[in-house]
Amino acid sequence: PPAELLAPTFVAYYRVSTDKQATSGLGLAAQRAAVHAWLASHGANAGQLAAEYEEAESGRRAARPQLLRALAAARRHRATLVVAKLDRLTRDPRFLGTLRDARVPFVAADNPHATE
Repeated sequence: PPAELLAPTFVAYYRVSTDKQATSGLGLAAQRAAVHAWLASHGANAGQLAAEYEEAESGRRAARPQLLRALAAARRHRATLVVAKLDRLTRDPRFLGTLRDARVPFVAADNPHATE
């Protein structure tokens, strides 16, 4: 079918700030549940989840290996990056400019109107 008739593709990115949060699994599990619930709430129009990436890294760090992998996967799949909450991606407005420059669309499940 033509590309415009296909459901969109998403790549999920989950982040916690500390290794302790990562080993507890609670933060990551909650983020995964929020993303999956958001996709499910959009039914067939939600599309497919091509990949999921998670990491334990401070949001203050711009160089986050799993985020870089998620962005590369999003470009490869022509997908939208989806996060559970915008603050899991960044709290720095300048970093949002970096994402925009990466030319990867993104959406936050908790505020789907807060896009690039």
